[in-house]
Amino acid sequence: MNIKTKLAALFVAATCAVSCSDDDSSTPSNPGNFILAVTPAASTGVADYLLTASSLDTGSISTARNGVEQDGTYRYYVTHNDKFFSMLYGQGNPGAVTAYDIQDGALNKLTNFQTETVQSFAPVNDDLLLVKISRNLASPTSTWYKVNTESLTITSEGAVNTLDVTGDLGELAHFTWIKQVGDKVYAPYQTIKDRSFNTDYPDQAWIAVFNYADMSLDKVIEDDRTSFIGRYFMDGLSIAENGDIYAFSPSAATTDGVLSSTKPSAVTRIKANTTEFDKSYYFDVEEASGGNNITSWLYVGNNNYIVHSQAKSERTSFPSGRRVAIVNVVDKTYDLVTGLPAFEDILSLTTNNYTPKDGRTGYIGVNLKDGSSYVYKIDVATKTATEGLKVEGGTLTAIQHLD
Repeated sequence: MNIKTKLAALFVAATCAVSCSDDDSSTPSNPGNFILAVTPAASTGVADYLLTASSLDTGSISTARNGVEQDGTYRYYVTHNDKFFSMLYGQGNPGAVTAYDIQDGALNKLTNFQTETVQSFAPVNDDLLLVKISRNLASPTSTWYKVNTESLTITSEGAVNTLDVTGDLGELAHFTWIKQVGDKVYAPYQTIKDRSFNTDYPDQAWIAVFNYADMSLDKVIEDDRTSFIGRYFMDGLSIAENGDIYAFSPSAATTDGVLSSTKPSAVTRIKANTTEFDKSYYFDVEEASGGNNITSWLYVGNNNYIVHSQAKSERTSFPSGRRVAIVNVVDKTYDLVTGLPAFEDILSLTTNNYTPKDGRTGYIGVNLKDGSSYVYKIDVATKTATEGLKVEGGTLTAIQHLD
């Protein structure tokens, strides 16, 4: 099927989803503008439920006879243009994109259509840019799609040879995430030589810079002071109010299945209106924290981040830290948060989280080994966490908000 035919078919599918499908919206037991994705308690492959809440600070919600069930067991979420997008990771099979808005505190489904399974996606202008990334050296073509969030249709698609992006290294560029910067798209990447994400270049960071209009490669910028930026399915770039771009590396590269980067977890910077790393700025997170890295972060504003971390002894190639800290990238400080459950009681933390971006507060999900789950409010100034909304009947995976 050629591109025009494929796009036409997807347009029909999306249009029919809007005008022809049954409305599966339900009246929630706790209406509100916060959306929480929860995986119900079960032994094997179950789909997420989307629940609404009016507050993250108090009360409780439950999956029992409540919520909007998603199809498929691996879902990822993003909000843009007052819409909530639920995206199915099809594990090699086609994925679905379902869009909702909020009507009177309840989720209202707008569309459901199919795309290829993608490994990175982000808001760009009025679009969602989706990228399906190759992990095969013999077939290095990665495909991008632009989904307009007003018409809720795929408006264009194209391809990039991710073997060409890395030049003469002989490894694929595998984008850890993508980010809009002005009229460009920044795509930090790790280089990989196989599907296990092994590399012969564990001590280098790269960002591919694309012109969004046609997704042509503008340049590649690099830095040898850290390993790759971000991690698989994790945004490692953040833009401050003054336009400066900060990047974190978890120091998680592997060679022959073994962690191999000799560079510490660190934060680097690209100054506003430049396209090179600022060699005058370097924040060694491990030195400041006594050996902890950064595995994910939430920018709350005023140069402050809520970060998840691992100690040296906990490092993995796909890191997901259970320690929470406050990082200020200008002051170069790292402070552990108090008030959370004991470290040994925490099963997992959500990485798709909410902040009003007031520079002071953020909300994260905490899933405990006893099966209970809570939203915790993090106060940046006091470095403390306060227990908030209780989630019953499942494991929290995402916390978002729609106006």
